[in-house]
Amino acid sequence: MTKIGVFVGSLREESFSKKLANHVVNTFPAGYDAEIIGIGHLPFYNQDFDDKGNVPAEVVTFRDKVAACDAFLFVTPEYNRSIPAVLKNALDTASRPKTDSKWGGKPAAIISQSPGGLGGFGANHHIRQVLTCLNVPVLQQPEAYISNVATLLNDNGEVVNESTVEFLQHFVDQFVELLKRYV
Repeated sequence: MTKIGVFVGSLREESFSKKLANHVVNTFPAGYDAEIIGIGHLPFYNQDFDDKGNVPAEVVTFRDKVAACDAFLFVTPEYNRSIPAVLKNALDTASRPKTDSKWGGKPAAIISQSPGGLGGFGANHHIRQVLTCLNVPVLQQPEAYISNVATLLNDNGEVVNESTVEFLQHFVDQFVELLKRYV
């Protein structure tokens, strides 16, 4: 079983990113277990945690969850043309201490979304930049920028736009092909 950790870059209860993530986790084929891993409870990363041997329990648990994953999927909005702070904090938290990063060498894919027309382009590329530093190979094509996301969901938060459903399935299929090369 290939374990995929899914990280949602929004903490909002009715988050569009969470709704997309909930849709996507159900589109992986047999043999792939995609699970959303919470990040909102993490304290801001502080190097003193590691240097002084005082790592909070929630950080230890989070790092263990990331380490247990074979691959990662990031689903995020864009905040001010970049990554939401909660997502950057999660990336930093599991990348330290630097000699024991939990991310390295494991493949990832990124879906960014926006209620506007840009589809979270800035956040998508900033995550790619961070993942490059963390030695995480990222699905290059197709890129997933979901624009006008509110119009693609029904009142229950389900993706109902047929072309979006098809695109997201194609995206997952291509991610699975990347995973076959690494996992």
